[in-house]
Amino acid sequence: MGDQGQKGVQFLEEAQKKLKNTQGFLSSIFGGGSRIDEAIDLYVRAANSFKMAKKWAEAGNAFIEAAQLHLKQNNKHDAGTLFVDAANCFKKVDPSQSIRCLEKTIELYQDMGRFTTAAKHHISIAEIYESELVDFEKTVLHYQTAADYYQGEESKVSANRCLLKVAQFSALKADFQKSAEIYEQVAGTCIESPLLKYSAKEHYFRAALCHMCVDVLNAENAVKKYQDSFPHFTESRECKFLQTLINKIEENDAEGFTQAIQDYDSISPLDSWFTNLLLRIKQNIESEPDLK
Repeated sequence: MGDQGQKGVQFLEEAQKKLKNTQGFLSSIFGGGSRIDEAIDLYVRAANSFKMAKKWAEAGNAFIEAAQLHLKQNNKHDAGTLFVDAANCFKKVDPSQSIRCLEKTIELYQDMGRFTTAAKHHISIAEIYESELVDFEKTVLHYQTAADYYQGEESKVSANRCLLKVAQFSALKADFQKSAEIYEQVAGTCIESPLLKYSAKEHYFRAALCHMCVDVLNAENAVKKYQDSFPHFTESRECKFLQTLINKIEENDAEGFTQAIQDYDSISPLDSWFTNLLLRIKQNIESEPDLK
């Protein structure tokens, strides 16, 4: 791969020479534009050579140079594509720089009225904050922005997918009210669809746990409301589990609460999101004075 890295350096040098030759007055009249196109091609070839050599930062920078030249020619779409290529390279070595490239791409697609494409790149940024930089505040911000764009373009399924991410991370930030409202909203839209209505029970399940993190009475009222709006929820394992948890909280029975979770988990394994909230609820029980 050393040869590919050297090729990348050579292509960069050739691209820079091409650009120098476009700076004179006569060059700008005779063939300046074609030399810029040639320079763009050389920067892209340099970037691809650096990619093969796994020199990710060098590849990303070369893609940026090519993108900037496209912008000088007002080729926004081509520039946006190359900023995405740069972002993909930087994601491997410099997530923050990857985000900056994606933000530049979003700006370009917004200018072109391509909001669905802009939304996809907001999701990419959210995923970097979610898994690489672990910043849930910004994760929520970008998933919410993507959802807003999808809603504006009437892409309801994509919007709901993003909103569920907002709800997931809002709960982990202890914004339980916001999380519950989103889960209830998405559940409501699912009920209206013959294909999606049975997924509503999980959304109601999550919403009820969010309410439970705040107040058991809120959770109890919420479960009754969900049963009224979606009768199928009443006979579900999720609903029966919630009712058991509510009873254990009202009895201030932390051990019974834990046993109920273990019994449920043995049949339907709970992921880390659920265990995080359930642990919080259990801690609330243990902090309450035992009046028996």
